[in-house]
Amino acid sequence: MTKTDSIPSVFTQDIEAVNQPTVRPYIDRLVQRIHQMWLPGGNHFKDYMRYKWRMNHKPNTLKGSFVAVSDFLSFCSTLMKRQLQEIVRDDLEAYIEHLQDRGLKVTTVITRLKQLYAFLRYLIEQDIIDASILKRKIKLREPDFLPRAIAPDDVRKILGAIEDPRDRALVLILLRTGMRIGEVLSLTMNNIDLRDRKIHIYEGEKNCLGRVVYLSDDALMALQIWIKERDKTKEYLFYGIREKLCYSSAWNIFAQYLRQTGLPHKGYTIHSLRHTFASELLNAGMRLECLQLLLGHRNIEITRRYARLTDKSRAEEYFRAMQIIEQGGIHGAY
Repeated sequence: MTKTDSIPSVFTQDIEAVNQPTVRPYIDRLVQRIHQMWLPGGNHFKDYMRYKWRMNHKPNTLKGSFVAVSDFLSFCSTLMKRQLQEIVRDDLEAYIEHLQDRGLKVTTVITRLKQLYAFLRYLIEQDIIDASILKRKIKLREPDFLPRAIAPDDVRKILGAIEDPRDRALVLILLRTGMRIGEVLSLTMNNIDLRDRKIHIYEGEKNCLGRVVYLSDDALMALQIWIKERDKTKEYLFYGIREKLCYSSAWNIFAQYLRQTGLPHKGYTIHSLRHTFASELLNAGMRLECLQLLLGHRNIEITRRYARLTDKSRAEEYFRAMQIIEQGGIHGAY
């Protein structure tokens, strides 16, 4: 195994730390790990991570930057680069090819490249490297995937299989509010307003954008049942063996019901519940601008992907036009 191949495993001891409310001990651990690794420009890397912490970046963002930059610097060390000033644009291209050779998805490579560019811009602003390295950026074609929503019949099968009060409340909140899984797992009773049927998300998980989401009848009922049964001494709304239910446990809960209903082959993930929420609301006639606020998207173009998936008017116009064509209603020359 090469030095570069081992980079993603450096977080095996720190995964739970990402979920802790206090970021400072986590950033200290990351800086300590950088100190323990031989990397060209290690001191500048540590300064960069501290800078991102001062800029109030979330733990998941810090983790992503650490993985991307440490992986790149380790790769540069295999090219016998000893200082950051020795890195040239050809090294960036070689690194991208290296990631592709490792079989990483193009979306992952693009994310790594964005995180790496942020680090290089920081170095340029600090007059550590020359700006010419970013004079002509590497651009990869990013796939424009359609969101994967769960079919209505499959939704009914999954909900019909859930009897556990905690699991039912968890799945229905995800399905009826469109919250991200990390946002749901961070909920405490202070976020819940049962009287007005609201959940207050004071800071969005992905983009720090706070918002309010609403509880449907079935989600409200499931939540009320769970609140009556849950351990009142626990801080978080959903908990497991530890104080806070972790992502892997939540995914295992959802996967369990996929297996029970014979749906593992469909490729559904727990994030598909958020896609389903958006698709169903658009199909029911909700305006795109309203859905954008509920999902917490800063850019409406991200929300617009769901319109491509669910636009009933487009389908209706197609079949109406095709009926005219099939009945020979088109005349004249082209």
